[in-house]
Amino acid sequence: MSPMTALSWVLPHRLLSAIARAAAYSTRPWLKQALIDTVTRRFGVDLDEAAQPDPTAYPTFNAFFTRALKPGARVPDPDPRALLMPADGRISQLGRIEADGRIFQAKGRSFTAAELLGDAEAALVFAGGNFATVYLSPRDYHRVHMPWTGTLRQTVHVPGRLFSVGTDAVRSVPRLFARNERLVCHFDTDFGPMASVMVGALLVSGVETVWSGVEIPDYADEIVRKDWRGHGIVLERFAEMARFNYGSTVIVLLPPGAATLAPGLAAETPVRLGQALAHRCGN
Repeated sequence: MSPMTALSWVLPHRLLSAIARAAAYSTRPWLKQALIDTVTRRFGVDLDEAAQPDPTAYPTFNAFFTRALKPGARVPDPDPRALLMPADGRISQLGRIEADGRIFQAKGRSFTAAELLGDAEAALVFAGGNFATVYLSPRDYHRVHMPWTGTLRQTVHVPGRLFSVGTDAVRSVPRLFARNERLVCHFDTDFGPMASVMVGALLVSGVETVWSGVEIPDYADEIVRKDWRGHGIVLERFAEMARFNYGSTVIVLLPPGAATLAPGLAAETPVRLGQALAHRCGN
């Protein structure tokens, strides 16, 4: 465990994230430009593919961080049976959800779908299915899109800590993704249920959806469920679903028999929005 990860056990996560959020939304020219220039230089951000390639044109650091891409910068896999990668980034882990609902995090580390979703009953349908955990780095496009067409059924805001989701924390912090504050989005699809989980992290804890705007913060002290049935919120395959106001991780859960994971994907594999995540089974 790195010194920073060890220190994060005692840091005031929400306070530090609130300070970082204030800086990210600041319109002070010197501050927002210093943040933009630092991230662009340190992480090698490619602004040529951004809809607005001029780094000085963004009113805030958050506007830069959640920047749109030029039309055609990302395209969906042409195979109509392909479920799509929900974001740019790299695979943290992916594979089978065990029969007991356990999801692999790192060597010697796992958590359950029930813990992740904050709902043991909702987790049952994913036992024996597949999961993919995608980490978004500061250089990446920070909008999350739909792997497959779905109708929004419910969101669940699960309270938690805000540990880093970097490689060392993933290896060191038990049940990391089931500890951090997160927004679980449940969809109904033509193959059954699908869940996309937006996981917050230290300094990067903002989550915003296309159907209701900012969801996190405010931070939750208890589980908050919102029933969206009957609202007719249908999001098409490849459509934008949500965005991280400052980054983090998205986890997709699929039920058994829905799809087979695309070959060639493994932990640490770099991925891009729209490439094949899995392929639909059956008709």
